[in-house]
Amino acid sequence: MSSPSTASRPWIKSYQSGVPEQINPAAFRSIVEVFETSCKKFADRPAFKNMGVTLTYRELDRRSQQFAAFLRNRLGLIQGDRVAIMMPNMLQYPIAMFGVLRAGCVVVNTNPLYSTRELKHQLVDSGAKAIVVFENVAHTLSVVIDETPIKHVIITGLGDQLGFIKGLVTNLVVRHKLKLVPTYNLPSAIGFNTALAQGSGDKIPATEIQSEDLAFLQYTGGTTGLSKGAMLTHRNIVANMEQGGAWLGLGLKHGHETIITALPLYHIFALTVNCMIFMRIGALNVLVTDPRNMKDFVKLLSETPFSGITGVNTLFNGLMNTDGFSDINFQPLKISVGGGAAVQRAVAERWKSITGVTLVEGYGLTEASPSCSMNRIDAPEYTGSIGLPLPSTEFDVRDDDGKDVEPGTPGELYVRGPQVMKGYWQRPEETAKSITSDGWLLTGDIARMDEKGFFYIVDRKKDMILVSGFNVYPNEIEDVIAMMSNVLEVAVVGIPDEKTGEAVKVVVVAKDASLTAEAIKAHCKDNMTGYKQPRVIEFRKELPKTNVGKILRRELRDAPQL
Repeated sequence: MSSPSTASRPWIKSYQSGVPEQINPAAFRSIVEVFETSCKKFADRPAFKNMGVTLTYRELDRRSQQFAAFLRNRLGLIQGDRVAIMMPNMLQYPIAMFGVLRAGCVVVNTNPLYSTRELKHQLVDSGAKAIVVFENVAHTLSVVIDETPIKHVIITGLGDQLGFIKGLVTNLVVRHKLKLVPTYNLPSAIGFNTALAQGSGDKIPATEIQSEDLAFLQYTGGTTGLSKGAMLTHRNIVANMEQGGAWLGLGLKHGHETIITALPLYHIFALTVNCMIFMRIGALNVLVTDPRNMKDFVKLLSETPFSGITGVNTLFNGLMNTDGFSDINFQPLKISVGGGAAVQRAVAERWKSITGVTLVEGYGLTEASPSCSMNRIDAPEYTGSIGLPLPSTEFDVRDDDGKDVEPGTPGELYVRGPQVMKGYWQRPEETAKSITSDGWLLTGDIARMDEKGFFYIVDRKKDMILVSGFNVYPNEIEDVIAMMSNVLEVAVVGIPDEKTGEAVKVVVVAKDASLTAEAIKAHCKDNMTGYKQPRVIEFRKELPKTNVGKILRRELRDAPQL
């Protein structure tokens, strides 16, 4: 179908109003205050939807209160205790997450795909006393639980919040027909619905949550060693809600928007941008439990009028390469936001041609709650820029000696603002290396600023390739190769080379057998200078990715060279 025209979208006109330079990070004392305000204001509006079942804000308010009362009154948890949540996108997640926060406890978001080693480290490091775990991965927990401080286990099945009949059938199919629940041994575990029932009618003990209290321990850095817990306070998240809301809120109607949430809520991108910011304006979050099932994902999109969608580059690319996507009605779509990893120009331009909406890129990192900058959502086209700093956010670009560089010169990006974390949990030395005494966060990303003040990420500092003394940035090469019509996915890494120190290696997933290494080399020769051109080209059926869809360059670097 043809893409919708700008003229047919009257809400575009409201974008002409400016974005404030500053926000008030103390607009709300806590996330809980924001949540309870929205639940009251939008009580009968839909809040979260998954597998055809919808929770209103009133129902979410009641069930999260029940869960909070259960944690405090039945389990005896106290304010500041850590509670791990280990599940994919499902209705139980927002109930548990807001329940933990309302109890005055700290959420420890835990990837359900963790290995036993990774899970043990996070639970021991955080000191979590309780965990809410998806039964499909409960076997991982059962292996290590005796070596962790976990005292209480709440376990949940896929169908637990889908209503009695649908929930019962769903759980039976998952457990017995599909056999997706491996055997586990957690004899003291209590069911999620039982926990809600036990908390029903109880009041949450009086809890004074302060803005500097911890809200989340958000673990990061696991691909480079043991992951560290970024301490995100209520003030951090509230500030980022206000910042992102001021930027994304242009043209959005409170209480009437629908955002597609395909990235997992335990990841900081979806947690803040989708869950928190859109909860703040009374929107409906449509939760996608398994976004890798592209066929069902496209079917969901075709049946759901949606005004916003967020994702990473590989998710947008996958959708566009799935039958039926181009037939979706994109008329209601207002916002498409890419983040988590660089958005490739070829993907962004194709997205605009199909949907009629610019795929705008933002920038953030876990340590900043996460959003730091954004392009205007009414941007006419993709520019490759990460936009301008959000309100109350400062950017600086510095060299290896910590000195400012000239505009246009690449250097490490420094960020300062109310969304920057308190520090790393129980790691004062790591904190001191990452945050300066005057509050600047060292991002580890190489960036440059143009003459208009727009910023561009050149690459991750650690991913930079040094070829004969020249800096080579994988993102640039990936962008060039992704322009080829028969390239599905591409990743670039550096490999050791006796003559040049390092050389460029390209790993490609082709759309069809017509793509050859010679064609890629010829294309690169036409578009890049010599030292940037690939020395090695490898074809694979798929690229290694995180559960969020980020390509794992480290695995490609560490793989044996052919």
